[in-house]
Amino acid sequence: MYTKQLYKIFAVLMVLSLVQLGCKKFEQIPVEGRTEDIVFDEKDVNGFFAEQALTNIYTYLPNGFNRIDNAFLCTATDDGISSQYSSNIEILSKGLQSPTLTVDDVFAENYEGIKKANIFLSKVDVVPVLAITKQYWKAEARFLRAMFYFELIKRYGGVPLIGDKVFVLSDKIDMPRNTYAECVQYIVAECDAISGLLRKEPVTASSETGRITQGAALALKARTLLYAASPLNNPNDVTKWAAAAAAAKTVIDLGYYALNNSFVAAFNNRSDKEVILAFQQAKNQNLERANSPVGYFTDLIDANGLTSPTQELVDAFPMKTGKPITDLKTPANPTGYDPAKPYENRDARFEATIFYNGQPWFGRGVQTYDGGLDRPGGSLIQTRTGYYLRKFLPDLSTANTYGAIDHNFIIFRYAEILLDYAEAINESGDVLANRTEAYKQLTALRKRAGITAGTGSLYGLTANMTQAQMRDAIRLERRIELAFEEHRFWDVRRWKTAEVEFNKMLHGVRITNTSPLPTYNYVNATNIVFKAPMYLYPIPYSELQNNKALTQNPGWK
Repeated sequence: MYTKQLYKIFAVLMVLSLVQLGCKKFEQIPVEGRTEDIVFDEKDVNGFFAEQALTNIYTYLPNGFNRIDNAFLCTATDDGISSQYSSNIEILSKGLQSPTLTVDDVFAENYEGIKKANIFLSKVDVVPVLAITKQYWKAEARFLRAMFYFELIKRYGGVPLIGDKVFVLSDKIDMPRNTYAECVQYIVAECDAISGLLRKEPVTASSETGRITQGAALALKARTLLYAASPLNNPNDVTKWAAAAAAAKTVIDLGYYALNNSFVAAFNNRSDKEVILAFQQAKNQNLERANSPVGYFTDLIDANGLTSPTQELVDAFPMKTGKPITDLKTPANPTGYDPAKPYENRDARFEATIFYNGQPWFGRGVQTYDGGLDRPGGSLIQTRTGYYLRKFLPDLSTANTYGAIDHNFIIFRYAEILLDYAEAINESGDVLANRTEAYKQLTALRKRAGITAGTGSLYGLTANMTQAQMRDAIRLERRIELAFEEHRFWDVRRWKTAEVEFNKMLHGVRITNTSPLPTYNYVNATNIVFKAPMYLYPIPYSELQNNKALTQNPGWK
């Protein structure tokens, strides 16, 4: 019910509404009757059909909300579990993927997006719109094409680069894979070429909300170079880390993007200075319905609780002091962690990310104790860990129904850029100046999260960290700041640590509603499996059959 196709429909409707494409000319010609001659019309001074064609290419952008059998990609990591047993996401989380059993298979889909971008670029010059409009459109199409290649190479490694070629049905397509390095070079070159041709920040017209800007092109370049510099793709060349750091710094130096004072607000605003690019769609209630704790189901509220965050993720969030939960509460340390009250005095991102027992929601506290309204037992789909996913939802603690809510999946946001820069600058050389820069980025994020400044205004970070200690701090910050935004699944792979971090038993909590305080017992929830070939996806068998020049990734048969 929460399929990507539905999101694409929402996206098209929203963007069409914003750019005012709903004219009579459109209504008179059914979609199936719009040939390329109609779409790219030399008499169409407003470019209505051409703009709709470009808008359609936007729908191929990543949208991570409950997109794999109603599950987030992060439920194939140590951060979460699908509340549904035998969900397709378990093909990934249990190490069951193969060339003939694929999940998150976007190979054909992204090449379809590339094909549509190439058609658009080859045909749009005949449309007599303003030169600046055409400049923006062509640059947007090139960005989208580069983005689709990035989505391919992070999954499959090097893939065939087809350039501007537009294939027709009669073409025999036997194209070998380009190397990963060649693909990276192509994406980066495209970002460099178009960054000066796109809209500049700030974009003030509401009709342009969600359009590609120069910041998006620079952010894609930064992420591409970060992945290329990471251990999976780069054994020991520190110059690649320096290039990634410089690319992230370029986004920062635009001087426009900034952290929203509210961690929650950035996810519920259509336009926000923290958001660089998001998958736009019409206001809806999909996430509330999919992820609210199950006991709130009424005539006015549909609550399906499809995502169960793990105890491992819960324990990753520090205290308000910024110290880890291993820093226990004692008479001498009253702000430390209290196992009898495990959810008190935590980093505010914790309660903005995870529903926990007692958290206010729709006028009552969440009940994830055994037998509680939100963990009643029986056959109902419900939390498997004692937690539900809270992230991306507005504050409905005193509401009585859902409203029409903005849910635009964030593809790039400023917080990620700060973390990209911190990681890349730290890895680019074991020198104090680099770590000083990394400290600045982490403390900015922790300050926004409401963590107390503490000694030296380090917001709970340890002073004088080594490069290795800073690496661990950055990786932790990425985990908690970017949870369920489709980063950890790829981060742990590019760090090449998945055989440890994604090969273990995951845990949850069983809560007994005793008096005066509930009793917490931590229990096994499920195991996650990672095998060495899974650092790259298998090329789908159907693609190998369609293109005989393709070769399979190592370890897959």
